[in-house]
Amino acid sequence: MRKQSLDFLQTLVNTPSPTGHEVRGQRVWLDYAGQFAEETFSDAYGNCVALLNKGGSPRLMLAAHADEIAMAVNFISDEGFIYVRKMGGVNAAITKAQRIVIHAKNGAVKGVVGNVAPHLLREEKDPPPPKIHDLFLDIGAGSRKEAAKLVQIGDPITLADEFDLLRNDLAVARAFDNRIGTFAVAEALRLLQESKTKLHAEICAVSNVQEEVGLLGARQIAYSLKPDVALVVDVTHATDYPTVSKTQHGDVKLGSGPVLTHGGPNHPEVVRRLEAVAKAGKIPLQHGAISSNSGTDADVIFWTRGGIASGLVSLPNRYMHSPVEVVSLKDLEKIPELLAAFAQSLKPGEQFKVKI
Repeated sequence: MRKQSLDFLQTLVNTPSPTGHEVRGQRVWLDYAGQFAEETFSDAYGNCVALLNKGGSPRLMLAAHADEIAMAVNFISDEGFIYVRKMGGVNAAITKAQRIVIHAKNGAVKGVVGNVAPHLLREEKDPPPPKIHDLFLDIGAGSRKEAAKLVQIGDPITLADEFDLLRNDLAVARAFDNRIGTFAVAEALRLLQESKTKLHAEICAVSNVQEEVGLLGARQIAYSLKPDVALVVDVTHATDYPTVSKTQHGDVKLGSGPVLTHGGPNHPEVVRRLEAVAKAGKIPLQHGAISSNSGTDADVIFWTRGGIASGLVSLPNRYMHSPVEVVSLKDLEKIPELLAAFAQSLKPGEQFKVKI
């Protein structure tokens, strides 16, 4: 991966972007994507758009969500310990004994998620997994009054883990879900802006908010932009590690390319075009099937305003919704290439309709 792109990815991933509080991450994204756009803007809730070839047709939306799962301050005990509420799919069991950051009005407040030492649990037999309301944070405060001077109810909380490289082009971080998506659409914009191939379509690269709590930002921005076709980028579960059932969850490997989803909101003609441009560009693809919905922004974009032809492209991700999500940078580099190739394949005014 080129150095500037890797630096952008690292900065994007390390910038906290808790769901509903995505401003800092969105600023990083806009500053980068804006270099390759003719125009950028944001809406009332912080969905961000970078436009290229404004006025072209059809209008193509390349969308991904900017937010990460998080927690929020919910209660402060008399002793100064903080209890939390989850925002998105937080796993309480793996959140214990982690370092955290509370994003308070007056700056970051560091702390830890408390964990009872095993020596004190010898009398217990197989304690049940904790619930989110069982977790308590220790910020070093000695009383409720002291803690309340530092944080207030509702302040968002993220884990302190950051981006790092492993080996064999694998990288680890919290919340690759879904900064890899916003990275990919920005990189696709760069490839299109730098390309000498004539572009007919208008490109709306979108970094949208609040996916983790109900696909909310995608509903807003898809309605506002009214694209003719949309490609959504997200993560999907890699299944190439112990204890995961391939017969139930499919065979998805790191290093074998992006995953193209079939079924549900994925328009068959959009899927066929993605397959065709991938084949022409020698971009490796893996395939995934869904029964009804995908659990991604594609589920709400496709039915907006009477129907937007949509496709979902996903990056294989080990250990999703954990502090140690692992992805392949080789896989990730292929997604902007695929998005750009799709955009360049569009003919003036082209529409995608199911053939009947």
